[in-house]
Amino acid sequence: MSDSFRVSGERAGDGLGVVALSGEVDIYTAPQFKECMVGLLDVGVDSLVVDLSDVTFIDSTALGVLIGGVRRVHTAGGAMALVVTNRAVERVLSITGLDRIFTIHATREAALESLA
Repeated sequence: MSDSFRVSGERAGDGLGVVALSGEVDIYTAPQFKECMVGLLDVGVDSLVVDLSDVTFIDSTALGVLIGGVRRVHTAGGAMALVVTNRAVERVLSITGLDRIFTIHATREAALESLA
């Protein structure tokens, strides 16, 4: 398991939540990411910001968690926005075409404003 991985989730307003990740989000850490995200969705959050600004690596398992999350959010009538500042993460999203599915912002504030 990656030593530098951290995940936290919090409510950021009525129906709005934030999941902040740092370190490597991979096959070993993605289950914790999913658990945090689903936990927020289960308590009434329907729009979500996933802050990837401190993520150093993301793999296909983590991308699958993101896709599952956005499907669940859309089913609930909400939206999801990502915060991406790392060029490597941005490149993975671009190569996979996920930059066309997710709204991507440079700051958490901008992402929150887009969902307000």
